[in-house]
Amino acid sequence: MKQIKTLLIAALFVFGANQTINAQAKVAHVDVSEIMAKMPAMLDAQSQLEKLSTTYDADYKKMIEEYQAKLKKYEAESATVTDAVNGERGKEVQDMQKRITDFRDNAQKELQQKESDIVKPLMEKVRASIQKVGKAKGFQYILDGTSLLLADGPNITADVKKDLGF
Repeated sequence: MKQIKTLLIAALFVFGANQTINAQAKVAHVDVSEIMAKMPAMLDAQSQLEKLSTTYDADYKKMIEEYQAKLKKYEAESATVTDAVNGERGKEVQDMQKRITDFRDNAQKELQQKESDIVKPLMEKVRASIQKVGKAKGFQYILDGTSLLLADGPNITADVKKDLGF
């Protein structure tokens, strides 16, 4: 009777341990930042954004130089012209300031929108690849490596890069 009890307890223990092992989730991690930073399409996108930014910067600097030159000219001539002309010039200077501010704000918005338009499809492509690789390897959870405090599990970053073709 004692042996049957011992055998039954051992069987329950083995069965319980087997269920615990099966219940554990397979977890891996991936460094999305690294993938995005080294992705050829992302490198091309960054190059496009830098060119656009350089163009906006050049136009902005040109507008500032024109503004400063006009302001300097108007200040030098302010004593020799009428109050009406000075008032008109003051309004013109304020309009230039507004155009410069509007240009800067619009340029920033356009750059942000362009970046979003470029990055979003690339990010979706990376996510799809991560899901594909994760399912193929039997993982139930894949964590982004940039926010991990401990990463002892498998790292599938290289597998995702391979799936994406770089």
